[in-house]
Amino acid sequence: MHHRYPKELVLKDGTDAILKPLEAEDGDALLRFYSQIPLEDRWFMKEDGADPSVIRKWATDLDTQRVFSILAWMNHRVVAHATLVRHVFGGLKHVGHLRIMVAPEVRRKRLGTWMLLDLIRRAMDSGIERLRSDFVVGLEDSAIEAAYKLDFTKECVLRDFVQDQDGRYRDYQIMVKHLHTEWSDF
Repeated sequence: MHHRYPKELVLKDGTDAILKPLEAEDGDALLRFYSQIPLEDRWFMKEDGADPSVIRKWATDLDTQRVFSILAWMNHRVVAHATLVRHVFGGLKHVGHLRIMVAPEVRRKRLGTWMLLDLIRRAMDSGIERLRSDFVVGLEDSAIEAAYKLDFTKECVLRDFVQDQDGRYRDYQIMVKHLHTEWSDF
């Protein structure tokens, strides 16, 4: 399914970006990207993208049936990373999990929305029936609003579920999107 890439985008402010799947040789660029993301933005990730060993694992374990990652490039540098994670066996194999990180300087330009739409298409092509995305309330409110616009629904809010780096508890919102087999089914 890599035949759809590279994909050129024009963002809300008229700047250009290119979407491409993560490849092994992108490890250094991805590490530079995450190293420039503020700690408060990385804090709630399952693994720290500013850790070289984590990036090495992501860039070399390219099992695209389980994890498919796309990078957004502007001026020869990574400015966003989005991932579709799925179980390949068992009771959750029909569910995909979306994660996205966009550099602060390119937020609110619809880059994240374009990347999510790209991964939604991939999920549909893969037979995934539901997509899940998790958010920290109060810190990722603009991402929550974008998810609502893409027909994600709030499934639950886990009160005081995660801790920020200062030890304050925050609410954790789980959102789900039910997928169709074709765009015309919407």
